[in-house]
This record gives sequence, structure tokens and C-alpha cells, in this order.
Amino acid sequence: MSAPESTLLQSWHLNARSWIEAIRAGTIESRHTVTDQAILLAVLGRQPKRVLDLGCGEGWLLRALTERSIEAVGVDGDATLVEAARAAGTSAVHLASYEALVEAKVAIGRDYNLICANFALLHQDIIPLLAAVNTLLVPDGALVIQTLHPWTAAAGDYQDSWRTETFAGFKGQWQPMPWYFRTLSSWLNALDMAGFRLAGLQEPQHPQSPVPQSLLLIAEPVRRE
Repeated sequence: MSAPESTLLQSWHLNARSWIEAIRAGTIESRHTVTDQAILLAVLGRQPKRVLDLGCGEGWLLRALTERSIEAVGVDGDATLVEAARAAGTSAVHLASYEALVEAKVAIGRDYNLICANFALLHQDIIPLLAAVNTLLVPDGALVIQTLHPWTAAAGDYQDSWRTETFAGFKGQWQPMPWYFRTLSSWLNALDMAGFRLAGLQEPQHPQSPVPQSLLLIAEPVRRE
């Protein structure tokens, strides 16, 4: 694991409590007004019976899916977030780093109709992880990714590179977090290299905002003859 990615994982450990409070209090404006609903509608639009939430955090999406009679399983690399998800009523939550998932060290189930990653792919080398979760999908399954919109987040520097999230404007105590910015073509290339094809692309936007709040990618496994 590279130095930035180790720091990324450590930052989640340090920020876990603040993150739980922010999500449950609804203080992150873009999520409260746009992106939470966007990922939920994208998942429901596929009418899945069984969903894996990759990087599930404190489990809000798991609970939303369970309330709609969808079998929802979560996995996250931070113990505090996993414990919070379980305590809130989501028992099917696994503790595992992405590295452990790539190396198949933790059994998290398979034959999912849909796997989602909601602002959860922040490291540089995502291809091995995407390839690993590809094998957990049923043949007609789908992968749904919501991430920062590259055009909005570029800040004048549109090239793949590590950036730093300072959580400016967030309530509570936060530690800066490294995250990997990738262009749209980089996202599409990663999906292709992991055995997916793009099936849909959305740019969720608040009606009163001139810029998209996120990028939402829907991909399907490439069927091998």
C-alpha cells in the first residue's frame, strides 16, 4: 500500500466519529439535497434483490435499502464505522480493507444483483478492486459508482493526481484526508480494464446550482463468449 493510500485509510480512522455525526445530522448540504437521493434512485432503478455497499460507512444506504425489502450487505475498512452500522440495525456488515477484498482474505458473499460505491473509491489503483467485485456479481448484475464530478472538482488542474480534502466548512473536528482525483476518461478506462462496460452516466445537479454535484456511473460486466 502506497504512503498516500495508507494515510487515506488512517484518516478514516481519525475522522470516523465526525463522519457519523455529519451523516446522521444531515449537515453535508450536497448529500442532503442531491447525492444521497441520486445514489438511492440509481440503485432502486435496477430493481435489485441483493446489494453490496462497498465502503458503506455508517450504513445509511444499507438501512434505506432494507426498509425497501432489499437484502443489503455492507463492507468497510474502518471498525468504528462498521460498529456504528451494526448498532443502527444493519447486522450484515463486514470489516475488511479494499486490499483484503482484492486478495480474497474476507468472505463477503457473492451473486449480488448490484454493487454500489458511494464516494468510496478515493484511492489510486482501483482496477484490482473493481475486477475483484466484478466476480461477485450475477451475470446480469451492475456496478453503480457515485463520485466527485471531475469537472467540478478539478479546480483548474484536470489530470489524475493526489489531492487533499481539508473538510473546510464541515462542522466538528477533522483531519485532512488525501484522495485521488481522476478524469472522466480515467474512470472509464478503469471500468474497461476491470471487465465492465459503461451502461449509464448521470450528473446529479441541484436546480439552483450551476454545476453538477457528482458523477454517477452505471456499469455492467462484459459478457464473455
